[in-house]
Amino acid sequence: MTLIDRANTLLRRVPVWLVYVVGMAGAPWLLWLGINGELGPEPVRALERELGELALKFLVGGLAITPLRRFPGLNLMKFRRAIGLIAFYYVTCHLLVWWVLDLQILSQIGAEIVKRPYIAVGMAAFVLLVPLALTSNNGSVRRLGPRWRSLHKLVYAAVLLGGIHFQLQAKGFRIEPLVYLAIIAILLVARLPLRRWLRVGA
Repeated sequence: MTLIDRANTLLRRVPVWLVYVVGMAGAPWLLWLGINGELGPEPVRALERELGELALKFLVGGLAITPLRRFPGLNLMKFRRAIGLIAFYYVTCHLLVWWVLDLQILSQIGAEIVKRPYIAVGMAAFVLLVPLALTSNNGSVRRLGPRWRSLHKLVYAAVLLGGIHFQLQAKGFRIEPLVYLAIIAILLVARLPLRRWLRVGA
């Protein structure tokens, strides 16, 4: 039995509910750190930033599931829905911190979107994720049929917009957002059918 086979055997024993519990624990933990003054001199900004980065990490993790199965053979498909919903959970928390604790006034949201391009890009990513979260259930899969798969391809654009949002809001030159964008680009290319790769390279 190869190392990948052993990993897949172990993963089959992991319950999906455990992924939800562990995955969603980051938000209350960060909130606790903020309340106890352990997020630095600007805890609200730090909380907002950390939640946004967690959202992007889970979005990238969800995007990596198919390439991981295709190339090394690591099968994480049973966790794909959980990872996607956890990503949306962190995106929502990120947005709520920005609104409730930072912006505070609902009427200012429109002005901020117009004034700051990175907010407009982030909001576009959130809007794309909303229908995906709402249809991430077996009933929607049955009702939508083949259209469900087409709808959920919006996640590709949402992840890319999330990476761009991270890059645009970074102050000064930071390598981390560029690394995220590079990983996202590689994962998107890796999802192309092999025959399309061969046709492009011919």
